Amino acid sequence: MTINDTHRIIPPQLNVPPRLLLGPGPSNAHPRVLQAMAMPPIGHLDPKFLELMDQVQTLLRYAWQTDNAMTIPVSGTGSAAMEATLANVVEPGDVVLVGVMGYFGNRLVDMAGRYGGDVRKLTKPWGEVFSLEELRKGLEEHRPAVLALVHAETSTGARQPLEGVGELCREFNCLLLLDTVTSLGGVPLFLDEWGVDLAYSCSQKGLGCPPGVSPFTMSPRAVEKLNKRRTPVTNWYLDMSLLCRYWGSDRVYHHTAPVNMNYGIREALKILAEEGLEASWKRHQSTAELFWNGLEDVGLTCHVDREFRLPTLTTVRIPDGVDGKAIARQLLLEYNIEIGGGLGELAGKVWRVGLMGYNSRPENVLLLLAALQRVL
Repeated sequence: MTINDTHRIIPPQLNVPPRLLLGPGPSNAHPRVLQAMAMPPIGHLDPKFLELMDQVQTLLRYAWQTDNAMTIPVSGTGSAAMEATLANVVEPGDVVLVGVMGYFGNRLVDMAGRYGGDVRKLTKPWGEVFSLEELRKGLEEHRPAVLALVHAETSTGARQPLEGVGELCREFNCLLLLDTVTSLGGVPLFLDEWGVDLAYSCSQKGLGCPPGVSPFTMSPRAVEKLNKRRTPVTNWYLDMSLLCRYWGSDRVYHHTAPVNMNYGIREALKILAEEGLEASWKRHQSTAELFWNGLEDVGLTCHVDREFRLPTLTTVRIPDGVDGKAIARQLLLEYNIEIGGGLGELAGKVWRVGLMGYNSRPENVLLLLAALQRVL
């Protein structure tokens, strides 16, 4: 290719279809968030941006119901924040016990192993959850330094109960690490009350913001383990002993933060605070119940028992003889509605429907049910 061949590489004008994103994520961003992200960028050490950073941290603490000083939006998608939790507290030889009840439990296993952890697994069939007694037996047998659980398993739509788990971890002197990717903003979360030591999430689901920055938090117990490490954190970019100097009072340069993404998550968290956590949780629950009842009316069933079902993400069983991929493709091409397919053990067996953040509204449920019934 020569310098005169630019006509061959210049693409047409960007034209994004008006999709209604009702899959497992991303969800549609709130219009106010998109408006905030369109504001001009300023420097990542500009006094106005440093002021914004403080606001984001305060709003994140509210959303998670925590007073943890080390609460920040990691510059990266949810998987970066996921990796940050393990990178900072897992040293070679540390026993890490992971509760695997779906795809993302297995991802925690993979990541913990890459940081040298002695990884052990507790397993449940995909769509079920762990009882407190099962977790106690696992802690008694393995005596881990870290217990990692998925609060909202995005692959199955199951919600892991957490009452009593934090007390159990303190009894066995281990840290409690929690995946809240599909629960933050839409499902009740009380990190401090529940004794959670590390948690991570994402921007593009319950918060109604595009993907790109990811909430992360560490309790004082987790920070203490970080400070007592015998070896340096092997991931420089996600090393919280370095990042805390940028997000703390020192404001020492670490990396160029994604300025406009921080505009976006600030606005998303502001919207959540204006609505109020309890009101948001109630809205997500009532919208999900409208959907679940509508599924029953058209003869479709859910994969997870109602008691443990996420209001943010529902796994719908694909009827026998139905091509799930073909139905999802028809919804996308004919109705501009995106739903997700199953992952791992549930591939080809379920659709995954997200009703999260800005998209958790009755009109979206009615539109999806009507379209789904028509294509079926």
